[in-house]
Amino acid sequence: MTTTETTSAEEAPDSLAERVNNRSRRPSSDAFREFMGSQWGPRPDPGITRSAVADYLPARATAAGELFAGERLVIPAGTYKVRSNDCTYRFRAYSAFAHLSGLGQEREPDSVIVLEPLPEGGHEAVLYFKPRTSRSSQEFYSDSRYGEFWVGARPSLEEVATETGLRCEHIDTLRDALSKDAGIVRLRVVRNVDEAVEAMVNEVRMQAGLPFGGDAAETDDALEERLSEIRLCKDEFEISELRRAVEITKAGFEDILRSLPRAVGHRRGERVIEGAFGAVAREEGNGLGYDTIAASGNHANTLHWIDNDGPVNDGDLVLVDAGVEVDSLYTADITRTLPVNGTFSPTQAKVYQAVLDACEAALERANQPGTRFRDVHDAAMKVIAARLEEWGLLPVSAEESLSPDGQQHRRWMPHGTSHHLGLDVHDCAQARREMYQDALLEPGMCFTIEPGLYFRADDMAIPEEFRGIGVRIEDDVLVNADGSVTRISEDIPRTIADVEAWIASAQGRA
Repeated sequence: MTTTETTSAEEAPDSLAERVNNRSRRPSSDAFREFMGSQWGPRPDPGITRSAVADYLPARATAAGELFAGERLVIPAGTYKVRSNDCTYRFRAYSAFAHLSGLGQEREPDSVIVLEPLPEGGHEAVLYFKPRTSRSSQEFYSDSRYGEFWVGARPSLEEVATETGLRCEHIDTLRDALSKDAGIVRLRVVRNVDEAVEAMVNEVRMQAGLPFGGDAAETDDALEERLSEIRLCKDEFEISELRRAVEITKAGFEDILRSLPRAVGHRRGERVIEGAFGAVAREEGNGLGYDTIAASGNHANTLHWIDNDGPVNDGDLVLVDAGVEVDSLYTADITRTLPVNGTFSPTQAKVYQAVLDACEAALERANQPGTRFRDVHDAAMKVIAARLEEWGLLPVSAEESLSPDGQQHRRWMPHGTSHHLGLDVHDCAQARREMYQDALLEPGMCFTIEPGLYFRADDMAIPEEFRGIGVRIEDDVLVNADGSVTRISEDIPRTIADVEAWIASAQGRA
């Protein structure tokens, strides 16, 4: 190009960051912008009403801020994560944000809940997010992240305030809100959720002479810990959502049963099973609560087998660990081990019954007064060790194996028996040990019971008849108001006879 040549705006060199969108040619003329922003009719009334969860949000905010009187607490929703180039994964909010805002599905990326300290004590939850703009704005048609032409009409501040009962503010006012009285008011932020929000908080803290960055890590970690611990006992809304998640998960398993004949004839039959469940999860819920495990034959002995690229053979057991996440983001977590041809072989039935008996022992222990969370696992392990001794597989007695210095039985059952369940499939994971493993069972706690036995095909410590068999049975349970514990997944068949009848019925053979 000579010095006398010129370059149009469309041909001008662009930065590396801008090239991510270089597939598009966007008009920039004043005539286009004026025409694009005119002659739009009124939007349909979205019919926003107060949501069922709104009544529970004030109590959640109070509980979250209880240990931090007079402090400003910042809980980001998180942002989009890149899948490849300019394609992102579907947005899923940080669970503590969802808990305090009541927003589910894919709402609202780049938003923040601030628990603002009140003069009279306690905290008010304020939701900062980006509302929709007018259709005369350039954002309307040109912004692929927020623009109405690209992602649909975003809600207004007033609509979300009506839905949630929360005070709602524009995200552009967040910095000023965080800076107000900073220094007099301490700030805490949940780290590693949204880099931009975390950087903003640290900048405000630095300017106010407060500890920031690594020096504030312990302060911030205490907030994350608290947000986890307040979810250990679920309120009535949460319990109803978990029940709904289990209900849809059962429907997903029934579609799996109907898909088994097709899975047997497919080179990647495990994917047939995975797909059958995933379709129900997406049609009836928000999607999967976690990657489905569809592990046939020896693959069942890989605890987190999510490749699901193997065949499903007649005579195999297929271990399916799957859960639907409903629109509110609460998830079920269910495992069933199914005979592919509809009938357990004698050895398969022997292993399955041992695991089922361990499940029953764990639930029975949970129903005893004074039970701690860790006791549920111990009860299941007593059954597992006893069966392994009975079958001659243990190198020591069951009693010796169960001692802290033994644990040989864990070769065939290496994972824990229970975990809390809720917005995360492994909920409340940041809670202190004394609030989790060592805690007494309390009303509102929802958790799993999921013992298993895993006999790998290459395990020379066991007779050949057991090799390649993997069994896990997992149910979701609730501690009721009276302290009793019940399975909320009771309607999903689990005994040998019921599972065989369930398969036959689903496949029209009953």
